[in-house]
Amino acid sequence: MDTLAFIPTLALWLTAFVALQHLGFLVLEMFLWTRPAGRKAFGLTREFAESTRVLAANQGLYNGFLAAGLAWGCWLGAAGADIRVFFLGCVVIAGVFGGATASWRILPIQALPAAVALALTLL
Repeated sequence: MDTLAFIPTLALWLTAFVALQHLGFLVLEMFLWTRPAGRKAFGLTREFAESTRVLAANQGLYNGFLAAGLAWGCWLGAAGADIRVFFLGCVVIAGVFGGATASWRILPIQALPAAVALALTLL
């Protein structure tokens, strides 16, 4: 038995985790941005959250598209590997950019899980 046979399953599960993360980001950015949970998650003042609400909702929508693409790739199983590679690559690039421009905390939260899932998918 091949000792690495579990890798495709692990890649799918980790990709599903990344999809769920982005679904959570959608909820935080589109629906909770100005509420206490959203402000606490992002360390925002009430005034800043209110003034950036539309921008956050737009960002949340993009996270929803990433979640949908990742879920689609998972749903297709082995046939969705190329789709997963594309969307995981998008998440890694967005996470690295966000880590460099917004907050270093984006790297371990967003980019790292996606990079690991991408590497496992490519194996």
